[in-house]
Amino acid sequence: MTGVRSGPATGVPGGRAEVSLLDRHLGFVRALREAGLPVSPAEGLDAARALAVIDLAERESLRAAYAATLVKRPSHRAGFDTLFDLWFPATTTGLRASRAAEQDPPGLRHLPDLRDLETAEVPELRDRLAGLLLGAEGMNEFARAMVERFGRQPAGPGRQNWFSYPVMRALSPETLMARLLAEVLAGRERGGLAEKVARQRINENTRRFEDAVSGDVRRRIAEDSGIERIARSSVRPPLEQLDFLRITKADLARLRREVHPLARRLATRLTVKHRLGHRGRLDFRRTVRASLSSGGVPLTTFNRPRRPHKPELVVLCDTSDSVASFAHFTLLLTYALREQFTKVRAFGFVDTVDEITRFFVPGADVAEAMTRLTKEADMVRFGRTNYGHALERFVERYGDAIGPKTSLLILGDARSNYQPPALETLRRLAGGARHAYWLNPEPVAQWDSGDSLATAYGGIVPMYECRNAAQLAAFIEELV
Repeated sequence: MTGVRSGPATGVPGGRAEVSLLDRHLGFVRALREAGLPVSPAEGLDAARALAVIDLAERESLRAAYAATLVKRPSHRAGFDTLFDLWFPATTTGLRASRAAEQDPPGLRHLPDLRDLETAEVPELRDRLAGLLLGAEGMNEFARAMVERFGRQPAGPGRQNWFSYPVMRALSPETLMARLLAEVLAGRERGGLAEKVARQRINENTRRFEDAVSGDVRRRIAEDSGIERIARSSVRPPLEQLDFLRITKADLARLRREVHPLARRLATRLTVKHRLGHRGRLDFRRTVRASLSSGGVPLTTFNRPRRPHKPELVVLCDTSDSVASFAHFTLLLTYALREQFTKVRAFGFVDTVDEITRFFVPGADVAEAMTRLTKEADMVRFGRTNYGHALERFVERYGDAIGPKTSLLILGDARSNYQPPALETLRRLAGGARHAYWLNPEPVAQWDSGDSLATAYGGIVPMYECRNAAQLAAFIEELV
């Protein structure tokens, strides 16, 4: 792999330059860290050692060696593969052009010459794509040829941009489904298992083609603008590091799998704190018996073990529009917590408060429960967040929810639109609970800016930055 050409942003000044395998390895590991994948220095060294025992000419062996030493979770694999294809591309534009002038790549030797694809009519190209979607070989080479033909857009003298959309618009692979099904089924009855299998295969191959086009576009942009530049915009952060305030509905669906383990750990941590903070009664018999070995002097005392129990939990959640995505995640967490605690009561507020526990009964669909909550819950008077009024109303209507066996969890950004904060009310609530914690989805750097009351509230209830699932997991680990 030594000497593969790359763009000017690889650290070598001035245009295209030769990049050593060591520089490429260091740049790749650095890009993984910048993308949010946890790669320690020791793991980077393990990957470097692995390169000494594989055939570097086998690109997939190189990919496997890096993945085995650097990837910890299946959810990290997509980002890893994207960055690997940028730092260790299967080909480069100049290298591909010189080879195409000599002979076809192995995957296309039985197909029309690549140079024919540059002049073929669009119907001929769609015929070729139809064969690929049915499983023919050479998809990556065909995708590169199509990007070369359709993906280039002039951007000024001596400059060009690359895009996936013109390729997909020209070939329209999604419009080939009816034709391909007719060919595969060949007169057999529609709607059966054969059609279902065929649709699945065609859809998978369509996604493969789209991914191949997107990958080649990224490679070409990296050659023109530098690998580091395109790497930063090509990979989304891992699921556990996605910011709650910018999360999408699709991400929330994926996060559901993360919620239940976090709920179990949170319940366990709170139970452990309860056990450690309050010993059981003195076990007089064991204490006296042990004192016999020291002449009747009770050097060691023994306590009766406390009966194991599940703690009680009260969740007070800001559901205003400014933290809507965070509220959705925390309500998912509340739903999961019902299985881990003896008693869970959830309350939502904007400028007044209502109990929303009834929407999360066992067996209820979470998405449906959230829809009902927004329509039926009485959490809004004037529509502007007011923590002070919400806290006071909570004490008036639901003050008995807080007791010496209760853990209080407040979730919100502490922004109250310059309304009175009701600090004494919060102090009484926190004082009546066994534990009280506040999770804030805003970065610490933004606390106390504008109408934020983070420091004032944090002086009463310990406040933690909680912008993603990784920070929530870290908060849970700190509870003991």
